[in-house]
Amino acid sequence: MPRRTLISLFSGAGGLDLGLEAAGFDTKVAVEFDAACVETLRQNRDWPVIHSDIHAVTNQALLKTAGLREGEADLLAGGPPCQPFSKSGYWASGDAKRLRDPRATTLDAYLRILEAAKPKAFLLENVSGLAYRGKSEGLDYLLRSIDAINNRTGLNYGVEVLQLNAAHFGVPQIRERVFLVGSREGESFGSLAATHQLPDDSQCDALLDSAFTAWDAIGDLEDDDSPDLAVKGKWADLLPSIPEGMNYLHHTDRGEGLPLFGWRRRFWNFLLKLSKDKPSWTLTAQPGPATGPFHWKNRHLSSQELARLQTFPRDYQILGNRVVAQKQVGNAVPSALAEKLGQELRSRFLGDTLRSGGALTLLPKRSSKRAHPEPVKRVPRKYYELKGDHEAHPGTGLGYGAVQRMKSA
Repeated sequence: MPRRTLISLFSGAGGLDLGLEAAGFDTKVAVEFDAACVETLRQNRDWPVIHSDIHAVTNQALLKTAGLREGEADLLAGGPPCQPFSKSGYWASGDAKRLRDPRATTLDAYLRILEAAKPKAFLLENVSGLAYRGKSEGLDYLLRSIDAINNRTGLNYGVEVLQLNAAHFGVPQIRERVFLVGSREGESFGSLAATHQLPDDSQCDALLDSAFTAWDAIGDLEDDDSPDLAVKGKWADLLPSIPEGMNYLHHTDRGEGLPLFGWRRRFWNFLLKLSKDKPSWTLTAQPGPATGPFHWKNRHLSSQELARLQTFPRDYQILGNRVVAQKQVGNAVPSALAEKLGQELRSRFLGDTLRSGGALTLLPKRSSKRAHPEPVKRVPRKYYELKGDHEAHPGTGLGYGAVQRMKSA
């Protein structure tokens, strides 16, 4: 079966491309601005990489580097930077600039290249906030713009929106993202049924496999005692008092620990730890010193562990120190989810029959070694001064920071 051609935008460290590669796509050109990501891409693959701001890359230069003519590419794929549509962008204040954010112009760059390259199919990835009800300006803009492209070119790109949790497709990480897919000929993609179920899914389906866990992904790695992975800062000594799979909410009046914090007064990933028997919580790109998920051994995750939880190929090396590596991996699409999407795009839009029967090659193996929970330590006395009655968070846009901003406006 012939391999398919891919134009990759906002390629990052390659998470999306690596999954599509496993599904039978060859990256003919990748565009990436971040120097660390470019170094990682060039270290691991011989793809033609354009190291540039995408706004400075002309349509002609892109196609020339790819060795493709207009209409030849099988797939255009990429995830425009998502900060304008991230939930964290308006968690405290109840709003964000979104389309007014200058960073949202990356959507225009993607659309420009879609119109110029005219691929047979496209895939656009973004955070789930892109399609939040009542805050879907970005999604509405994309739909209107693609309709305008069709009117100008006479093409028939359809657009379908998939809201997917990576853990439902075998990725050992709970990670919700939105994918827009479309075919130049207007074929329907349809829905994508889950193949795995989480322990707390509301309905149990005996036909689905259980989700892969963090233990499946990284339990075989020896514990890393590198000083670079040690947790530092004000809250470092409190982390061992939080059980696996929990966060600071353990130490609220609704948890089982001490009442040190107000309910939901902090971000969800504050002092958040992995659990061996569940998928990882969502990996972030630029966490603060107390931002998880942390390893169950009360340390930061290593670069290798981060890559495993994102289902990068085992031999793929993320270059740079831990902070640089986390930024690269935290911004990536889980490669196994991209492999699944790539298979389905080939089958549904490009008419290919997959010889493998759809088995994913990038998923972890089930661990045969039993996982025992780590012991929970007592709260150090220096935190006892925080004990007391704490107000719960009153709701989105009503927190301390939002109220202060309203007063100063």
